[in-house]
Amino acid sequence: MKTSSGQRKGLFFIQVMIGGRVKTLKIELKALSENDDRDIFEMIHEIGLGENGFTTNFPEYDFDQFKASLPRLVEISAGINLPEGYVPQTIYWMCINDRPVAYGKLRHRLNERLAEYGGHIGYIVRPSERGKGYGKLFLSELVKKAKDFGIEKLLLTCDEVNIKSRKVIESNSGTLEGINKGICKYWIQNPSSQTSN
Repeated sequence: MKTSSGQRKGLFFIQVMIGGRVKTLKIELKALSENDDRDIFEMIHEIGLGENGFTTNFPEYDFDQFKASLPRLVEISAGINLPEGYVPQTIYWMCINDRPVAYGKLRHRLNERLAEYGGHIGYIVRPSERGKGYGKLFLSELVKKAKDFGIEKLLLTCDEVNIKSRKVIESNSGTLEGINKGICKYWIQNPSSQTSN
């Protein structure tokens, strides 16, 4: 995917070359809200319980259970009544031409467990939209969002054997710190914080 970017404030447009033709895509990064509806639910249903270490916050929910869970997840994002061992995290959806294609979690800080496995960001692209470069784009946008929470250096982890995730992280300037018990630890310096130093 060859891209050319437009404005970047949660909603932007890129031009991509697909099959020799230039196509403009509308990209939108949305934080989870109580207004999320069936289109998001359908993406989550397609993703299922998760894979490669990523787990969803909606274990086999039906639509009513999904809707009922949203207010609590908004509270968690704000750090309200966090369960023991949790940190505030904001869930984001990436939509391409208004179709939800990816689901990500941005944790506002690390605890001891997340410092070993999980890190600041976890993300997954819905199976029907993989292989289009959306993982790379989504991670790039989540890294930029981290600046809103004062996070200048982000930890990402993935399984050593998950070559696709490793390539996505590395393509976003991820630096491998090491591999321990089959888990890769990468650090990404937020580009916007590099320019201010």
